[in-house]
Amino acid sequence: MKTSFIFWQRWLVYSSLFLAVAAILFAFDLSSAIFVHYDQAIAQIFWQTPNIPTDVQAFRKFVAGPLGGTIACAYILLAYLAWYPFGQKEQWARNAIMVSFGIWFVTDSYICLKYGVNFQVYLINGLSLLQKALPIIFTWKAFKK
Repeated sequence: MKTSFIFWQRWLVYSSLFLAVAAILFAFDLSSAIFVHYDQAIAQIFWQTPNIPTDVQAFRKFVAGPLGGTIACAYILLAYLAWYPFGQKEQWARNAIMVSFGIWFVTDSYICLKYGVNFQVYLINGLSLLQKALPIIFTWKAFKK
């Protein structure tokens, strides 16, 4: 049980740090090649073209800055929570992760579905949910006092 808990706790820490780095790359537009398919899908949904229109590209790059910074902030905070209080099996840390990311998942998914960005719900949001849900599920009993 202890080995399993440590695995899932470390999974949560290191995967969060990885996602924080990816968000920083996104913010500074250093990952254009990584997100080319995302941009193409967004362009197709909103403008029915294979690429984001030239007159919108500056705005897309601007929005990526605050968005990437906010995402990085959330994942660095999650890594900290996972390393310290979650690692100490404090229930409030587990609950804070569930509630905060649950609110994000519902809100983000609703907006994506409303505007037809369904792939983001199934791919990005779904994988992000699993990244957090699996450690919560597999460590749940360790938090019972």
